[in-house]
Amino acid sequence: MRLTLHTFLTLDGVMQGPGGVDEDPSGGFERGGWLPPYVDEGFGEIVGPWFLKAEAILLGRTTYDLMYPYWSAIPASENPAAEKLNGRKYVASRTLKNPGWEGTTVLDGDVLDAVRDLKEQPGDELQVHGSCALARDLHAAGLFDEYRLLVFPVVVGQGKRLFEDGMPASGFTVTESRTTPAGVTYVALTPTPFKAGHVLDEPERR
Repeated sequence: MRLTLHTFLTLDGVMQGPGGVDEDPSGGFERGGWLPPYVDEGFGEIVGPWFLKAEAILLGRTTYDLMYPYWSAIPASENPAAEKLNGRKYVASRTLKNPGWEGTTVLDGDVLDAVRDLKEQPGDELQVHGSCALARDLHAAGLFDEYRLLVFPVVVGQGKRLFEDGMPASGFTVTESRTTPAGVTYVALTPTPFKAGHVLDEPERR
């Protein structure tokens, strides 16, 4: 399976608490709920098809706990996302012992090794949604095959960021991009080796 990341970011790179004011106040975060004002048809046209490619879902514990009450109550027949989220999924946690959400397997050992093993299994995509700490660990380990990012035209000034100081350098190839009517920018990226140069070394273009 290919490992893909799906997440929402502000212009200053924050991915914390997009869906609601009290969604994730950890660390004193007070500016949650920055996503809803920008949801339109274009947003749905981008996010909806993501789940059609999912063989399985991989979540961090915080995102798992946030998603469980809502998505577990939606019949799979009514929503493609619900069908996938209520199916085969994994949660990275050393404290969750008896998950109530059907279809859940807990990864309570070395998560990076477990993900490497899952990537060797047949199927389309193992999808990570949100899950900031987990996403950062997988990025640092170079395990993501594709990043699907929605960048919202808002700055919140604080919060958890996907790309923190000290992360390994990486280049990217853009495989898809578009902008919604509300001004949200979608970009799909595949990682490539980091390259550097000097603009004065480039041939003059006329």
